[in-house]
Amino acid sequence: QLQASGGGSVQAGGSLRLSCAASGFTSDDYAIGWFRQAPGKGREAVSCISMSDRRVWYVDSVKGRFTISSDNAKHTVYLHMNNLKPEDTAVYYCAASTVIRFINSLADYWGQGTLVTVSS
Repeated sequence: QLQASGGGSVQAGGSLRLSCAASGFTSDDYAIGWFRQAPGKGREAVSCISMSDRRVWYVDSVKGRFTISSDNAKHTVYLHMNNLKPEDTAVYYCAASTVIRFINSLADYWGQGTLVTVSS
């Protein structure tokens, strides 16, 4: 089970933090991350982190602005979003899979979405 929280509305240049708490996973052999879906567009993978070796991946459009981190003791992943742009506006979904599947925009488990709105 994946429980997402965070999100909200900010002006361009602002920051937000998303959290995703995982439960029911019996090992750390998976990655947790985020997809997003903007209005009228398909769902895209944004970032993920491997719970076993902390390997991270970001889609090019968020590199240098978003940072993903994990607290393995709490089975929680955080997405720190800085310098937000209007084009970051989307519903963000927490997901779990493997890093390679994230890179290919695939996920095995989904949490609920949380809305991020960035105004110009």
